[in-house]
Amino acid sequence: MAQSETPPSPDGTKRRDLLATGTLVLGCAGACALSVPFLNSLKNPAATPLSDNTLEVDLSTLTPGQNMTVQWRDWPIFIQRRTSQMLAALQGPAHIATLRDADSKILQQPKDATNWHRSVRPEYGVLVGICTHLGCVPTFEKPGSAPEAKGGYFCPCHGSHFDAAGRVVQRAPAPYNLPVPPVTFLSDTKIRIGHSAGDPGFSMSDIQQI
Repeated sequence: MAQSETPPSPDGTKRRDLLATGTLVLGCAGACALSVPFLNSLKNPAATPLSDNTLEVDLSTLTPGQNMTVQWRDWPIFIQRRTSQMLAALQGPAHIATLRDADSKILQQPKDATNWHRSVRPEYGVLVGICTHLGCVPTFEKPGSAPEAKGGYFCPCHGSHFDAAGRVVQRAPAPYNLPVPPVTFLSDTKIRIGHSAGDPGFSMSDIQQI
């Protein structure tokens, strides 16, 4: 006759509970430790947070073809200064045919950015750097770094491609274009993120997905 198993002692149960709790705490601590350097890297000296949850950014050091990243509302914000070649590439018929939502019909931007360049001014693009697939942060593809690179963005997690206006290509895992935050130009070289002079009623809660 098989012997019955001895029930675990209360001390053994408590020990396992303590080990499980400790593992969970260490895992959370590790995730927090990894997130701190990433968030700190977004604290760009060109950006000045204001008390009304807006952010002023100095663009004077941004050269044509370059991209900078700042932090607004805990989101990475991509700011690029587009070259004439980048702008021409955005309007190419062959390129437009590869895009899922070339005309920005899905609400992922304010009204003053619902245009072919998805920005207030064509030469400057401002995008929320969160892939609309599963929330990874895409990387900037500097113009000319590869034959197909035209200043767009590539998500390293699952391979979604976005052009320089943040428009996603067809058959990519990401279902929507990158969101555009509300932006107001205070001068030729300074913007305020968080308020749109051209669409004052716009809210990030209005967009389809971030």
